[in-house]
Amino acid sequence: MNYDPVYSLLKNSKNETWLKILPEQIAQAFHFKRHSTSAKWQAIIESIDLPSPSHSYFNSNQIKIGDATDISAKQQSLLKTELMQFHPWRKGPYDLFGIHLDSEWRSDWKWHRLKNHINPLDNRLVLDVGCGNGYHCWRMLGAGAKSVIGIDPTLINVMQFQLIKKLYGEVALYLLPITLEMIPSETKLFDSVFSMGILYHRRSPIDHLLALKDTLRAGGELILETLIIDGNLGETMLPEGRYAKMRNVWFLPSCQTLISWMKRCGFKNSRIIDINQTSIKEQRSTEWMRFHSLEQFLDPNNKNVTCEGLPAPKRVIIIAEAP
Repeated sequence: MNYDPVYSLLKNSKNETWLKILPEQIAQAFHFKRHSTSAKWQAIIESIDLPSPSHSYFNSNQIKIGDATDISAKQQSLLKTELMQFHPWRKGPYDLFGIHLDSEWRSDWKWHRLKNHINPLDNRLVLDVGCGNGYHCWRMLGAGAKSVIGIDPTLINVMQFQLIKKLYGEVALYLLPITLEMIPSETKLFDSVFSMGILYHRRSPIDHLLALKDTLRAGGELILETLIIDGNLGETMLPEGRYAKMRNVWFLPSCQTLISWMKRCGFKNSRIIDINQTSIKEQRSTEWMRFHSLEQFLDPNNKNVTCEGLPAPKRVIIIAEAP
C-alpha cells in the first residue's frame, strides 16, 4: 500500500516526530514473521485484476463497489473465493461487484445512530481508532471527509481493507497498522476522532481518553462509543474473568462515571446521543463469520445477561469537544 500521501500530510502539518517513526512502524507491522498468513493474503491482493467499478456508493448501508455486470460470472466466483480467504469478516456489510458480504456486525446500524448528531464531516481530516477493516472509514468519506485515516494493529483487518481498496482504486482513505499509543503525544492534527468499541479493551481508560485528546486540534470533536453499565456516578464494573466470552474487557463505567472521566481529561460539552443494548440481529454469525457470536455469548434463557451472569452488552455514544 502506498502511504506517501500520509507522509506528505504529516510533513505539511509539521508533525515531524510522527513522520520520523511512522515508516518503521509500518515496516514492522508488515514483517513476514509477525503473521504466517500475511504473504498469502498479500499475494491474493496483488493478483486481483478487475476492471474499474462502474459505480460506487459509500452512503448506503452496504459499502457498494462495482456491479455484478462489470465482471463475468467466472470472475465473480473467483472474487468470492478470494474474499473468503480473508475470513472472518467482522465489520460491514459490503457489496463488492454484486457479492453480498454479510459481516458479523451490522456496522451500518451504529453509523445511523450517530450520523445526524456529529459535526458535518465536510472537508475534515478524520481519524478512526481501532477501525477494523475500515467500514466506518468509507462511511466517513461518503459523508464528505477530506481525508480519513484509520488505525488498527490487527493484520487481517488491514489486509481486508487493502483488498477492498484495491477493488475501488485510489482514494483519500488509509489504514495504518498501528495502535493509538504509537501516535506521538501532542499530535493535535485531526478535526474529528472516532473511538468506537475500544475503551473497554484498555487497562487504563483515562490514558486512552488523554491519548485521544492529544490527536485532536483545539475545538475538534471526539465521538466515543463504548460498553457501559446502568448505575450512578462513581460506579464501574470490572469483570473478574471473561465478559461475554471476551478475555480483554476491563472497565465498564456508568454513563455518569464516563462523563466524569471525560471532564477530568479536559473534554468539553460531553453529551450522550445514544444508549443501545446490542441485539443478536446486530451481531451474529453469518456465512462470512462462521464462529460463535453474540447469541452464544448470552444466557440462553435470559438475553439480558451474559453467559457469565453479568449484564448484557449495552453501549453508549458520547460526543465531546477538545479544549
